[in-house]
Amino acid sequence: MEINALLMDPKDNVVTCVAQVEAGSQVVYRNGDQLCCLKAEETIPFCHKIALEDLKKGDEVMKYGELIGKTSCDVAKGHWISHENIYSVPRDYESEMVKEEE
Repeated sequence: MEINALLMDPKDNVVTCVAQVEAGSQVVYRNGDQLCCLKAEETIPFCHKIALEDLKKGDEVMKYGELIGKTSCDVAKGHWISHENIYSVPRDYESEMVKEEE
């Protein structure tokens, strides 16, 4: 099996396809030493994300081990994650900054 998607962090619930994946085809990615597969339920364009699990409306979408948005509707496993079904969530960057010691 040829790898056609990348998992950026083990906490992620999406992978990014490195080639267009047609509906009904297998998405193949590596999670550590394990080779994983899931069926694409719809065509996933090159460089776009696919859900690794069922996501309910309002669930967090994780990529790079970081929150990249929340779902605006239910998204089933194997479906395309795009601007049509996620929205950005403002972050409190001030609280994330490392404070210099005085």
